[in-house]
Amino acid sequence: MADSVRKVQYAYVMVPNRPGQGAKILSELQAARVDLQAYSGFPGKKGAQIDLVTHDMSGLKRVARANGWRLSQAKKGFLVQGTDRIGAVQRQLTRLARGKVNVVAADAVAAGRGRYGMILWVKPKDYARAARALGAR
Repeated sequence: MADSVRKVQYAYVMVPNRPGQGAKILSELQAARVDLQAYSGFPGKKGAQIDLVTHDMSGLKRVARANGWRLSQAKKGFLVQGTDRIGAVQRQLTRLARGKVNVVAADAVAAGRGRYGMILWVKPKDYARAARALGAR
């Protein structure tokens, strides 16, 4: 099975870097039935940043407003899904390198049952070129 590369939107929220912050956000999204395609959280200088990748940006914004979250503007990235194999991630990064696109960040994971997933971020000025290099739809 060939890898699927999709254009996605996401927004992030900054939270205090304390236990339970991510669980609290995810609980609110679950209660509102906002389906996430990917989630990434990491510490920063002023707390923790939680990236929320979803096809339901209006739902995410609605939950953010209701909870007083300071949600970033919508941003763009890529979601890669495919058959897990040696070199699966390397293949996608090589496509971007050949297209002279610098990767800002990437997270990848084996998803079980022979599958893997990855989220990629590039600079906005490189987004269209990255989409072509990856064959994103």
